Amino acid sequence: MTLLITWSSSMSSSASSSKRPAPPAVIPGSGNNIIVSPLQRGNPILECIRNVGKEFGDIVADYQVGRTTGVLFLSLKYHRLHPEYIHTRIEKLGIRYTLRILLILCDITEHKDAIRELTKVCLTNNITVIVTFSSEEAGHYLGIFKQYEYKPPNMIKERVDKDYTSMLRTSLTSISRVNKTDVQTLRNSFGSLANIAKAQPEQLSELPGFGQVKVRNIKNAFEKPFRNHATNTLEFMQAGDTEDNGTGDGGGLLDGGTNLKESDSAYRPPRDPSPVWDIELDP
Repeated sequence: MTLLITWSSSMSSSASSSKRPAPPAVIPGSGNNIIVSPLQRGNPILECIRNVGKEFGDIVADYQVGRTTGVLFLSLKYHRLHPEYIHTRIEKLGIRYTLRILLILCDITEHKDAIRELTKVCLTNNITVIVTFSSEEAGHYLGIFKQYEYKPPNMIKERVDKDYTSMLRTSLTSISRVNKTDVQTLRNSFGSLANIAKAQPEQLSELPGFGQVKVRNIKNAFEKPFRNHATNTLEFMQAGDTEDNGTGDGGGLLDGGTNLKESDSAYRPPRDPSPVWDIELDP
C-alpha cells in the first residue's frame, strides 16, 4: 500500500510538472542594457548597437531602451511582403510605454507611399516615426536612445542669456536684415536701446552697412504701430455726411420734402467699421 501511494504521488508530480508553463523572462527594472525581444534574434542591427549592453527579455516591443520607451522595428522590404505584420504588432503593443517609436529601415527604392501610410497609422496610435537607411544607422539610434535615457533636455532647449548684451542682440536681430554685426555697430554708436529707438534715419544711414531698407525696417520696428487702424473709419462714410446731395443743407430729402434722417423707416444708420487687417504691406 505504501509503495502504491509513493508511485501515484510521483506520477502526479511528474504530470503536473510537464503541464506547468515556463516562467516568463525577468525584465530588470533598471540597468544599462537594452532589452531585446526574442523575435529580433538574427537581426543585423544587433551587431550595430555599440557602447551599450544587450540582453534578451520577454517584452511586447522589439527593443526596450528605457523604463517607459519601447521601439518597434520594421523593414520596408518585409513590410511590402507582409503589410499586416505591423498592424498586429501595434495592436499587441496596446497602450504600453509612454514614448513609443517605430524604427523604420528604408531598404527599398520606392518608399514614399509606404512611409506615408505608416505615418498615418502611427499618428493615430501615438507612435513616433524614425526612418533609417542602413542597419548601422538603426543600431546607432538604439544606442543613443539608451545612452540618453536619463539625460535632461538641456541640449535641445533654446539657450537664452540674461545679460544685457545678449538680450539686446536677441531683440535687434529679430528685425529683418539686422545681424549681430549691425547690433554691435548700433550699440557702439548709440549706447543703449532707448537711444537706438530715438535715432533719426539720417543718423542710421551714416553707419557702415546700413542701407535704406535696413534703416526703414529699424524705424518701422520702433515707430510703426502693431495694429493698423487705417480701416477703422471709412472715408466715404464721412464724406457722405458732409455732402448736401444738391439740397444745400446736407440733410438728404426724400420725395415730398421728408428729411432722410427724420424718417425712421427710410434712414439707415452708418455701417460698422471694417475689421482690422492682420497683415499690412510695405508701401
